[in-house]
Amino acid sequence: MLSITKEQAKRFILAKQGLLGKHVFCGKDGAYRYIRQAGCIQYDPVDVCGKNAELTLQSRVKGFTKQMLDDLLYKDRLLVDYTDKELSIWPSEDWPYFSAYRERSLSHSAQFEGLAALEEEALSYIRKHGAVSSDSLPIEGKIFWHSSMHWSGNWSGQSQAARSVLEQLYTDGVLLIHHKSGSRKFYDLAEKHLPPSLLSKANPCEDEAALLDWRVARRVGAIGLLWNRRSDAFLGIEISGEKREKAFDDLEKQGRILPVQIEGLRAPLYMLSEDRELLDAVLSGAVDTKPRLEFLAPLDPMLWDRKLIKALWDFEYSWEIYTPAEKRKYGYYVLPMLWGDKLIGRIEAAADRKNGKLSVKNIWYEDGVKVTKKLTNAVDAALLRLARFNRLKEIERLGGRPV
Repeated sequence: MLSITKEQAKRFILAKQGLLGKHVFCGKDGAYRYIRQAGCIQYDPVDVCGKNAELTLQSRVKGFTKQMLDDLLYKDRLLVDYTDKELSIWPSEDWPYFSAYRERSLSHSAQFEGLAALEEEALSYIRKHGAVSSDSLPIEGKIFWHSSMHWSGNWSGQSQAARSVLEQLYTDGVLLIHHKSGSRKFYDLAEKHLPPSLLSKANPCEDEAALLDWRVARRVGAIGLLWNRRSDAFLGIEISGEKREKAFDDLEKQGRILPVQIEGLRAPLYMLSEDRELLDAVLSGAVDTKPRLEFLAPLDPMLWDRKLIKALWDFEYSWEIYTPAEKRKYGYYVLPMLWGDKLIGRIEAAADRKNGKLSVKNIWYEDGVKVTKKLTNAVDAALLRLARFNRLKEIERLGGRPV
């Protein structure tokens, strides 16, 4: 078994993530390549200083703009919005792997009396008029409906009929998201935007066990190193401890993952076998380790397993957006700060689009971090990038010095 130090493990993960040294992901192509590597990135509609998916790419992709992601999703159709790790964005080419999920959704929708007639009414309208939102689809009233989407929390009860019908058809794979206006989703027929060869392609996995292996390997590759234990990294996958153990065992026997013993950790972590060359480059010192200062998204793939982050970086991060204000330790929308191979603190910044300013509410450094001029300049440069990313002209430090 391979044995490495914590420092080597951290540098490997950061190199894999494209967060260390010279940018390996650049422009729209780089954004697409990163999402293909990660398998998926999580979508969250909250926009304080950029949405989660946008911030995930902004920290890694040189020259990334919000329009690039929009184009990849709704113009190039190389990406789709769909369930995976909750509501996510992932490559359209992976559509066949989720066929079993769509089949279960179709079976689920058949349980609701009257839903089929409403679905046909909605499809007839969309064929004639094009993309619609729940507000523009002329189906009135409410129905009792139970959502099968992971990210919706399996909601059930009285629901707006138009919204329920559109979300069910979307979950079935009949519709996809045509575009978004803010957080409002507009739906259109999947057959108009994805090629027939992709829509009709059989699932490459021969059975559920093979599909589970594929999904587990995908999550390992999303982070770089991951352990065989209960983890938030597996959210969105129906997986018991027994199934997880079997998946890791299968993948290791197939040579698709390799165990790596990390100094100071009891259990091994696992990496994709295809990443062995990158690990060797890290171990030999061939990987560029010049420090960059980046602000990480709250649901960044690197942060999917918070206990792993604690074990390797001794850094505790909790997204406090749903924590009552009086119980928050830091703030509503706080981003971890990465400096080289160290997580050095947190920052709370908000886009004041009305006044064209990025408001820096607070910065918290970890104990022991020396706030040198070099570090301060790096933080200022990162803030300028974040401001420009949000098309803001000024940076305002609340109660602090100007940038």
